Amino acid sequence: MRRIKESRIGWNTIMSLCLIPLSGFAMDIFIPSLPDMAVQLHTSPASIQLTLSLFIISYGISQLIVGGLIDIYGRYMPNMISILVFSAASFIIAYSTNLQMIYAMRILQGFTVAVIAISKRAFFIDIYKGEALKKYTSMFSVIWAIAPIVAPFLGGFFQTTWGWSSNFMFLGYFGLVFFMVELIIGGESMKVAQPFSVQSMAQTYGSMIKTPDFTSGLVVLGLAYGMILLYGMCSPFLIEHQLHFSAATTGYCSLFSGVSVMIGGSVSRILVSKPLGKKMMLASVIQLLAVAIMIPLTRYYHNLSTLLIYVFLLHSTAGFIFNNLMSYCLIRFPQYAGKASGLTGGGFAVVTSILSSLMINTISITNQVTLGIAYGIIAVMIFLFLIKTKWKEAEERKPEGNEIVEEQPLPIQSIPVEA
Repeated sequence: MRRIKESRIGWNTIMSLCLIPLSGFAMDIFIPSLPDMAVQLHTSPASIQLTLSLFIISYGISQLIVGGLIDIYGRYMPNMISILVFSAASFIIAYSTNLQMIYAMRILQGFTVAVIAISKRAFFIDIYKGEALKKYTSMFSVIWAIAPIVAPFLGGFFQTTWGWSSNFMFLGYFGLVFFMVELIIGGESMKVAQPFSVQSMAQTYGSMIKTPDFTSGLVVLGLAYGMILLYGMCSPFLIEHQLHFSAATTGYCSLFSGVSVMIGGSVSRILVSKPLGKKMMLASVIQLLAVAIMIPLTRYYHNLSTLLIYVFLLHSTAGFIFNNLMSYCLIRFPQYAGKASGLTGGGFAVVTSILSSLMINTISITNQVTLGIAYGIIAVMIFLFLIKTKWKEAEERKPEGNEIVEEQPLPIQSIPVEA
């Protein structure tokens, strides 16, 4: 087994940080190209939007099993194989005109990105301890947030300059470059292989899912992220078809959306000591008021400015709720934080993909009014889950009588799952 050389740990750390936001790039970079893909592939917008949902479902479900697999087979080889397969899948999509093939490759990309991301998070657990580990793990959410901001902006440039397939060509070459660098400087960071017990994991997951506040947290996480994803799936058609702007403008607006989410997350960190239930309810009420005001307003004023007001009000509050509940769910079960991490990341991603698919296929979002109606449905669902759930503050989050208390055998998953 090829081990990481001591002299190359610094370079491997940089590589790991660069690969952590790959999921966001793979999901968001081609958002400005959705209308062009629908035209070029002779299919409906809903069929193209399904490529986003399939990626998220695959990425989410894969996180539930990947941690155990890389504890058996190590970090280095699964990561190397996944980068190469991800790159190949990207090139196949770029050259494909078959929608079913694109669907299959997006599912494959979701799985490989899950392997890459969790392998790289595990690297930090293997190599760093104490304050150094805390320093790097605190950077994860900030680094991951870069992708939803930069990727659509970059994708808008690619779409305007070379067309939709250039986005996937970029992902393919991106993977190849990192594969070559990993081949030169990379190595195995895992010290000792660990057994993987399906029965133990299933029992733990069952106990966690039966805990009402944790399950509600997963659902609200999925709803909050679904609100953001819904805009990503619809905005290219609203901006380019309805308002007649270019794909580059779609990229700029997506960048604004990402900044809005980051602002909400930053405010949540500032208010971290405030009671959880009260601050989330306040954010939810702001969402409901925003929808109540914006739906009638956009019946008469349908332009880019009103769309961006929508985006800021809804996405900043969604980011606020998401950041609070992600932290809540990850530390809800300190006695098995690793599996909570996997279930949180995988669970909310599945909820998001199901929600977004249902919305796209049941509501024809052709203007800002129908977008507001879709936003309103999600905002009401968030409000109902928040108001009916008894959230526990930090000092109350102790193991309960019906919960399984176990020692942590899988250190890989103790890193929070990215969104």
